[in-house]
Amino acid sequence: MSIDLSAVSSFMATHARLLDRRRFGLPLGESDPAAVLVALDGYRNPDGGYGWGLEPDLRSPESQTGAAAHAFEVFEEIAPATAPQATALCDWLESVSLPDGGLPFALPVTSSAGCAPWWAGADTTVSSLQITSVTAAAALRVAAHDPAVAEHPWLDRAVRYCLAAVEKVDHTSHAYVLAFAVRFLDAVHGTAPEAAGLLKRLGEYIPADGRVRVEGGTEDETLRPLDFAPFPDRPARALFTQEVIDADLDRLAGLQRDDGGWTVDYATISPAGALDWRGYTTVRAVDVLRRNGRL
Repeated sequence: MSIDLSAVSSFMATHARLLDRRRFGLPLGESDPAAVLVALDGYRNPDGGYGWGLEPDLRSPESQTGAAAHAFEVFEEIAPATAPQATALCDWLESVSLPDGGLPFALPVTSSAGCAPWWAGADTTVSSLQITSVTAAAALRVAAHDPAVAEHPWLDRAVRYCLAAVEKVDHTSHAYVLAFAVRFLDAVHGTAPEAAGLLKRLGEYIPADGRVRVEGGTEDETLRPLDFAPFPDRPARALFTQEVIDADLDRLAGLQRDDGGWTVDYATISPAGALDWRGYTTVRAVDVLRRNGRL
Protein backbone atom coordinates (compact mmCIF):
# COMPACT_ATOMS: atom_id res chain seq x y z
CA MET A 1 0.00 0.00 0.00
CA SER A 2 1.49 3.33 -1.06
CA ILE A 3 1.77 6.45 1.07
CA ASP A 4 1.05 9.89 -0.34
CA LEU A 5 4.00 11.88 1.02
CA SER A 6 2.84 15.05 -0.70
CA ALA A 7 -0.42 14.83 1.22
CA VAL A 8 1.55 14.20 4.43
CA SER A 9 3.54 17.39 3.83
CA SER A 10 0.35 19.36 3.29
CA PHE A 11 -1.18 17.94 6.44
CA MET A 12 1.87 18.81 8.52
CA ALA A 13 1.97 22.37 7.17
CA THR A 14 -1.74 22.83 7.83
CA HIS A 15 -2.17 21.18 11.22
CA ALA A 16 1.06 20.17 13.00
CA ARG A 17 3.00 22.05 15.65
CA LEU A 18 6.35 23.50 14.61
CA LEU A 19 8.36 20.83 16.44
CA ASP A 20 6.74 17.99 14.50
CA ARG A 21 7.04 19.90 11.21
CA ARG A 22 10.79 20.22 11.86
CA ARG A 23 11.02 16.54 12.82
CA PHE A 24 9.14 15.48 9.69
CA GLY A 25 11.47 17.54 7.50
CA LEU A 26 14.66 16.13 9.02
CA PRO A 27 15.00 12.89 6.97
CA LEU A 28 13.78 14.76 3.89
CA GLY A 29 16.61 17.27 4.10
CA GLU A 30 14.11 20.08 4.66
CA SER A 31 15.24 20.62 8.25
CA ASP A 32 18.42 20.13 10.26
CA PRO A 33 19.32 19.21 13.86
CA ALA A 34 19.79 22.83 14.89
CA ALA A 35 16.30 23.78 13.69
CA VAL A 36 14.75 20.77 15.42
CA LEU A 37 16.49 21.66 18.70
CA VAL A 38 15.34 25.26 18.51
CA ALA A 39 11.74 24.05 18.18
CA LEU A 40 12.21 21.62 21.08
CA ASP A 41 13.67 24.40 23.24
CA GLY A 42 10.28 26.08 23.20
CA TYR A 43 9.11 23.40 25.63
CA ARG A 44 12.21 23.53 27.82
CA ASN A 45 12.41 24.98 31.31
CA PRO A 46 15.46 26.52 33.05
CA ASP A 47 15.77 23.40 35.24
CA GLY A 48 16.60 21.30 32.15
CA GLY A 49 13.29 19.47 31.99
CA TYR A 50 10.38 19.86 29.58
CA GLY A 51 6.74 20.87 29.95
CA TRP A 52 4.36 23.29 28.21
CA GLY A 53 2.46 20.53 26.39
CA LEU A 54 5.37 18.59 24.90
CA GLU A 55 3.27 15.67 26.16
CA PRO A 56 0.08 16.85 24.41
CA ASP A 57 -2.34 15.89 27.18
CA LEU A 58 -0.18 17.45 29.90
CA ARG A 59 -0.18 21.16 29.09
CA SER A 60 0.96 22.48 32.46
CA PRO A 61 4.17 24.55 32.16
CA GLU A 62 6.39 22.85 34.76
CA SER A 63 8.87 20.13 33.83
CA GLN A 64 7.28 16.71 33.88
CA THR A 65 8.52 13.14 33.67
CA GLY A 66 5.88 12.46 31.01
CA ALA A 67 7.61 14.87 28.63
CA ALA A 68 11.10 13.43 29.00
CA ALA A 69 10.64 10.48 26.64
CA HIS A 70 9.34 12.83 23.92
CA ALA A 71 12.47 14.96 24.29
CA PHE A 72 14.74 11.91 24.07
CA GLU A 73 12.94 10.87 20.88
CA VAL A 74 14.07 14.14 19.34
CA PHE A 75 17.64 13.69 20.59
CA GLU A 76 17.65 10.28 18.92
CA GLU A 77 16.38 11.67 15.63
CA ILE A 78 19.16 14.25 15.30
CA ALA A 79 21.88 11.54 15.40
CA PRO A 80 24.80 11.57 14.85
CA ALA A 81 24.55 15.11 16.22
CA THR A 82 24.44 15.43 19.99
CA ALA A 83 22.98 18.14 22.20
CA PRO A 84 23.96 19.39 25.66
CA GLN A 85 20.23 19.57 26.37
CA ALA A 86 20.18 15.76 26.50
CA THR A 87 22.72 15.68 29.31
CA ALA A 88 20.87 18.47 31.12
CA LEU A 89 17.68 16.42 30.86
CA CYS A 90 19.48 13.49 32.49
CA ASP A 91 20.58 15.85 35.28
CA TRP A 92 16.98 16.95 35.81
CA LEU A 93 15.69 13.37 35.78
CA GLU A 94 18.27 12.44 38.39
CA SER A 95 17.03 15.30 40.57
CA VAL A 96 13.41 14.06 40.49
CA SER A 97 14.05 10.31 40.68
CA LEU A 98 12.82 8.49 43.76
CA PRO A 99 15.18 6.57 46.08
CA ASP A 100 14.66 3.28 44.19
CA GLY A 101 15.83 4.90 40.93
CA GLY A 102 12.40 5.08 39.35
CA LEU A 103 10.45 8.10 38.17
CA PRO A 104 7.00 9.05 39.43
CA PHE A 105 4.24 8.88 36.84
CA ALA A 106 3.97 12.66 37.18
CA LEU A 107 5.13 15.47 39.39
CA PRO A 108 2.65 17.88 41.01
CA VAL A 109 0.69 19.64 38.27
CA THR A 110 0.53 23.41 38.73
CA SER A 111 -2.29 23.96 36.22
CA SER A 112 -4.88 21.33 35.34
CA ALA A 113 -6.17 23.20 32.27
CA GLY A 114 -5.94 20.90 29.26
CA CYS A 115 -4.43 18.12 31.39
CA ALA A 116 -5.70 14.55 31.40
CA PRO A 117 -6.90 13.30 34.78
CA TRP A 118 -4.33 10.51 34.82
CA TRP A 119 -1.61 13.17 34.82
CA ALA A 120 -3.24 15.67 37.17
CA GLY A 121 -4.28 12.98 39.64
CA ALA A 122 -1.12 10.85 39.57
CA ASP A 123 0.55 9.60 42.73
CA THR A 124 3.76 11.61 42.86
CA THR A 125 5.32 9.55 45.64
CA VAL A 126 5.80 6.13 44.01
CA SER A 127 7.88 5.00 41.06
CA SER A 128 6.12 4.15 37.81
CA LEU A 129 7.51 1.39 35.61
CA GLN A 130 5.39 2.72 32.75
CA ILE A 131 7.05 6.15 32.73
CA THR A 132 10.53 5.04 33.77
CA SER A 133 10.76 2.26 31.19
CA VAL A 134 9.58 4.32 28.21
CA THR A 135 11.92 7.16 29.22
CA ALA A 136 14.90 4.88 29.81
CA ALA A 137 14.29 3.09 26.51
CA ALA A 138 14.34 6.38 24.62
CA ALA A 139 17.45 7.50 26.51
CA LEU A 140 19.23 4.24 25.70
CA ARG A 141 18.65 4.85 22.01
CA VAL A 142 20.20 8.30 22.42
CA ALA A 143 23.08 6.76 24.39
CA ALA A 144 24.00 4.71 21.33
CA HIS A 145 25.48 7.87 19.78
CA ASP A 146 25.85 10.22 22.77
CA PRO A 147 28.53 9.16 25.29
CA ALA A 148 27.45 11.78 27.82
CA VAL A 149 24.00 10.19 28.06
CA ALA A 150 25.44 6.66 28.06
CA GLU A 151 27.67 7.47 31.02
CA HIS A 152 25.15 9.46 33.03
CA PRO A 153 24.41 8.03 36.50
CA TRP A 154 20.67 8.70 36.12
CA LEU A 155 20.44 6.25 33.24
CA ASP A 156 22.29 3.53 35.15
CA ARG A 157 19.94 3.87 38.14
CA ALA A 158 16.86 3.94 35.91
CA VAL A 159 17.98 0.80 34.08
CA ARG A 160 18.55 -1.06 37.33
CA TYR A 161 15.14 0.01 38.62
CA CYS A 162 13.42 -1.13 35.42
CA LEU A 163 15.16 -4.52 35.34
CA ALA A 164 14.00 -5.20 38.89
CA ALA A 165 10.46 -3.90 38.29
CA VAL A 166 10.02 -5.86 35.05
CA GLU A 167 10.41 -9.05 37.07
CA LYS A 168 6.95 -8.31 38.50
CA VAL A 169 5.19 -7.80 35.15
CA ASP A 170 2.67 -10.54 34.38
CA HIS A 171 -0.51 -11.20 32.42
CA THR A 172 -2.46 -8.80 34.66
CA SER A 173 -0.23 -5.80 33.88
CA HIS A 174 -1.71 -2.86 31.98
CA ALA A 175 -1.16 -2.88 28.21
CA TYR A 176 1.05 0.21 28.26
CA VAL A 177 3.18 -1.17 31.10
CA LEU A 178 3.70 -4.35 29.08
CA ALA A 179 4.48 -2.49 25.84
CA PHE A 180 6.91 -0.03 27.41
CA ALA A 181 8.64 -2.82 29.35
CA VAL A 182 9.13 -4.70 26.07
CA ARG A 183 10.57 -1.59 24.41
CA PHE A 184 12.91 -1.08 27.37
CA LEU A 185 14.16 -4.68 27.25
CA ASP A 186 14.66 -4.35 23.51
CA ALA A 187 16.75 -1.20 24.04
CA VAL A 188 18.86 -2.63 26.88
CA HIS A 189 19.23 -6.06 25.26
CA GLY A 190 22.88 -5.66 24.30
CA THR A 191 24.10 -4.50 27.71
CA ALA A 192 21.98 -6.35 30.30
CA PRO A 193 22.44 -10.15 30.27
CA GLU A 194 19.07 -10.74 31.92
CA ALA A 195 17.16 -8.80 29.25
CA ALA A 196 16.85 -11.71 26.83
CA GLY A 197 15.13 -13.98 29.34
CA LEU A 198 12.85 -11.22 30.56
CA LEU A 199 11.89 -10.29 27.00
CA LYS A 200 11.04 -13.90 26.22
CA ARG A 201 8.86 -14.14 29.33
CA LEU A 202 6.98 -10.92 28.57
CA GLY A 203 6.37 -12.19 25.06
CA GLU A 204 4.27 -14.97 26.57
CA TYR A 205 1.73 -12.35 27.69
CA ILE A 206 1.22 -10.99 24.17
CA PRO A 207 -1.30 -12.84 21.96
CA ALA A 208 0.02 -14.29 18.72
CA ASP A 209 -1.70 -11.56 16.70
CA GLY A 210 0.00 -8.89 18.85
CA ARG A 211 -3.25 -7.17 19.81
CA VAL A 212 -3.61 -6.13 23.46
CA ARG A 213 -6.73 -4.31 24.60
CA VAL A 214 -6.11 -1.16 26.65
CA GLU A 215 -8.12 -1.54 29.83
CA GLY A 216 -9.82 1.72 30.73
CA GLY A 217 -9.18 3.21 27.30
CA THR A 218 -11.58 4.11 24.51
CA GLU A 219 -13.75 1.48 22.87
CA ASP A 220 -11.26 1.00 20.02
CA GLU A 221 -8.01 1.49 21.96
CA THR A 222 -5.74 -1.46 21.30
CA LEU A 223 -1.98 -1.86 21.22
CA ARG A 224 -0.64 -3.74 18.22
CA PRO A 225 2.61 -5.43 17.15
CA LEU A 226 4.28 -2.21 15.99
CA ASP A 227 3.58 -0.65 19.39
CA PHE A 228 5.72 -3.38 20.93
CA ALA A 229 8.34 -3.81 18.23
CA PRO A 230 8.40 -0.88 15.79
CA PHE A 231 11.99 -1.35 14.60
CA PRO A 232 13.29 -4.10 12.28
CA ASP A 233 16.36 -6.18 13.15
CA ARG A 234 15.76 -5.76 16.89
CA PRO A 235 15.27 -8.51 19.50
CA ALA A 236 11.63 -7.61 20.18
CA ARG A 237 10.75 -8.54 16.60
CA ALA A 238 11.32 -12.18 17.48
CA LEU A 239 8.11 -12.03 19.54
CA PHE A 240 6.06 -11.90 16.31
CA THR A 241 5.98 -13.77 13.03
CA GLN A 242 6.87 -11.86 9.89
CA GLU A 243 3.30 -12.34 8.67
CA VAL A 244 1.96 -10.56 11.76
CA ILE A 245 4.41 -7.67 11.29
CA ASP A 246 3.61 -7.38 7.58
CA ALA A 247 -0.10 -7.28 8.32
CA ASP A 248 0.40 -4.55 10.90
CA LEU A 249 2.53 -2.52 8.49
CA ASP A 250 -0.28 -2.82 5.94
CA ARG A 251 -2.74 -1.67 8.60
CA LEU A 252 -0.57 1.32 9.56
CA ALA A 253 -0.12 2.40 5.94
CA GLY A 254 -3.86 2.11 5.39
CA LEU A 255 -4.61 4.51 8.24
CA GLN A 256 -3.50 7.59 6.31
CA ARG A 257 -6.54 9.86 6.18
CA ASP A 258 -7.81 11.85 3.23
CA ASP A 259 -6.18 15.00 4.63
CA GLY A 260 -2.77 13.26 4.53
CA GLY A 261 -2.31 12.65 8.25
CA TRP A 262 -2.80 9.88 10.77
CA THR A 263 -4.96 9.97 13.87
CA VAL A 264 -5.15 8.15 17.21
CA ASP A 265 -7.65 5.76 18.77
CA TYR A 266 -7.16 6.95 22.35
CA ALA A 267 -8.90 9.75 24.18
CA THR A 268 -7.64 13.29 23.69
CA ILE A 269 -8.26 15.98 26.24
CA SER A 270 -8.22 19.33 24.43
CA PRO A 271 -8.65 20.54 20.83
CA ALA A 272 -5.00 21.64 20.74
CA GLY A 273 -3.89 18.32 22.20
CA ALA A 274 -5.88 16.39 19.60
CA LEU A 275 -4.10 18.22 16.77
CA ASP A 276 -0.73 17.86 18.49
CA TRP A 277 -1.26 14.10 18.73
CA ARG A 278 -2.16 13.91 15.04
CA GLY A 279 1.07 15.65 14.03
CA TYR A 280 3.14 13.53 16.42
CA THR A 281 1.44 10.32 15.29
CA THR A 282 1.92 11.18 11.63
CA VAL A 283 5.66 11.68 12.16
CA ARG A 284 5.82 8.35 13.97
CA ALA A 285 3.83 6.50 11.30
CA VAL A 286 6.05 7.79 8.50
CA ASP A 287 9.17 6.95 10.51
CA VAL A 288 8.05 3.38 11.26
CA LEU A 289 7.04 2.78 7.64
CA ARG A 290 10.35 4.19 6.42
CA ARG A 291 12.43 2.08 8.80
CA ASN A 292 10.53 -1.00 7.70
CA GLY A 293 11.13 -0.42 3.99
CA ARG A 294 7.63 0.76 3.14
CA LEU A 295 8.76 4.19 1.88
